[in-house]
Amino acid sequence: MDRGLEWLARSDMERVGRPDVPRVFGPGDGDLADYLWDGTRVRVVDFEDSGLSDRPFELAEITEHVAARVGPPLAAETFLSLFDLNTAERARLSECRKLLALVWLFLLSFGDPQPPRNPPGTTERQAARLHNLLA
Repeated sequence: MDRGLEWLARSDMERVGRPDVPRVFGPGDGDLADYLWDGTRVRVVDFEDSGLSDRPFELAEITEHVAARVGPPLAAETFLSLFDLNTAERARLSECRKLLALVWLFLLSFGDPQPPRNPPGTTERQAARLHNLLA
């Protein structure tokens, strides 16, 4: 957590509206249960958190959402390689992934242990994930 907060303090995450990172409409929720694949197309079914966003943030939402590691884990790097991002988008994606991994660590750290909502060790695995992204 300390390493994540140190990174956040020196990051440029508060900068909004970069002209080299195109804005898009996004669902704002990376829970894989909100994306339905029919063999041909992906359909988004939850727009509760939707709004103006950018591709790097939305891709980070998907790859860093805790649901991406429940059951068979999402092959994040393989998934991300399917998107043609410009240099600025790739840099923002890296930063957004760190931010969202830190957010998930906060959320998991302050969850009610009785009854447990996540499998044992989830918080520890999230801390390791954040550590790896910050390396």
